[in-house]
Amino acid sequence: MKVQLLPVAFLLGTLSAFSQTVIINRDPQIADLVAQVSADSLRAHVTGLVSFGTRHTLSVPADANAAVAKKGLGAARQWILGKFQQYAKQSNGRMTAILDTWTLQPDGRRVDKPANMGNVMATLKGTDPNDDRIFIVQGHMDSRVTNVMNRESDAPGANDDGSGTAAVIELCRVMSKSSFPATVIFVALTGEEQGLLGAEHLSERAVKEKWNLEAVLNNDIMGSNNSSDTRIIDNTRLRVFSEGLPSVLLKDTTGRIGQIQRFGNENDGKARTLARYLKDVGERYVENLEVVMVYRNDRYLRGGDHTPYVQRGFAAVRMTEMNENYEHQHQDLRTENGIEYGDLIKFMDFDYLRKNTALNLATLANLAKSPTMPQQVTIEVRNLTNSTTLYWQAPKTGKVKGYYVLMRETYWPFWQKKFFTPKLGMTLPYSKDNYYFAVQAVSEDGNEGLPVLPAPNLR
Repeated sequence: MKVQLLPVAFLLGTLSAFSQTVIINRDPQIADLVAQVSADSLRAHVTGLVSFGTRHTLSVPADANAAVAKKGLGAARQWILGKFQQYAKQSNGRMTAILDTWTLQPDGRRVDKPANMGNVMATLKGTDPNDDRIFIVQGHMDSRVTNVMNRESDAPGANDDGSGTAAVIELCRVMSKSSFPATVIFVALTGEEQGLLGAEHLSERAVKEKWNLEAVLNNDIMGSNNSSDTRIIDNTRLRVFSEGLPSVLLKDTTGRIGQIQRFGNENDGKARTLARYLKDVGERYVENLEVVMVYRNDRYLRGGDHTPYVQRGFAAVRMTEMNENYEHQHQDLRTENGIEYGDLIKFMDFDYLRKNTALNLATLANLAKSPTMPQQVTIEVRNLTNSTTLYWQAPKTGKVKGYYVLMRETYWPFWQKKFFTPKLGMTLPYSKDNYYFAVQAVSEDGNEGLPVLPAPNLR
């Protein structure tokens, strides 16, 4: 069993704190679930997706009641729904699976006729009736070739985004047998290649229905280990993209931008906090995989299904392989100048996909088992001191063993130290001017929730 050694300090009611070493084990349940993620199972999922020829969004019959052929996205989404329904049978009634459908009208851009849209969703309901948190893991099931409007030619989409969709199916398979206090939703989205249409629909639904959506893990192009032009081969690193200054602040009228600028918190929005959490937890459970945090929302000239969520104020990140091969993305199937183009299964690395899927699982399970966030987290700034005092209130739900106060230097990309206390406050012998701090609640099993950065106590 792998252990992690962390410095821990306990509040003694004075400005002094002592440090000791504590051993933090992996959660046995999560470690067992991570071990169940199978490269062979992921290969079978991708093979099934590719078998439908094309999964172009507009390959679905316009008539929602029309018979589903063996080719096209209509058949593929029914196959995914069948998988979710199969796994729901092993959930003791906690999981339900649906096809969330709607009709999209032509947009004069990438939708040229009324489109029969549908996201496939499996919901693993949380066991705590007082915990309304929702965590989403998603990939997009649609595929394309060079011409984004070509709905006839074969578009295998093995990696883009058969890899992300297969990961979601595999996560559903493994996690459906377990229970968690919070709710996890597994989603195969449609319409990504036509303009993030499925994600727009679902994120807007989350707003309208007032979901307490705390995190979205978007998986897109995560199953190939090599790059075009540079020819780098590497299956030990995974990129996580996260926005910096939150998109919702572009329309801010509350003065939050000024506060962010004043206190230097431009690197600590919801998405970036989630990315740090994913790195911390994921690397704890998955061997030989490094999470590389990329400080931008997405790549140049590209977009992903996490973006509609961050634009609506939710914490969402994108996970993508370290080295992309553009000869195998958005390409007609062909061979030119000795180069084989097309998004085919043979170009994938399923052990790499296994590790990337396991990273998702560890993060989701740890989040869903954690308490809710501590409330009213503040940092004392009314006096000139060389120490730091923080206060908070208990989470609304969840049994809490205690709290971690996290600390990092202002230029450091992720948290460097953790200090544990069972109390609702802590004073540390570190200057608030020199470090960033955050507080996270810890369950009785040792599962940490999402960190909360303190608000300055100015009164």
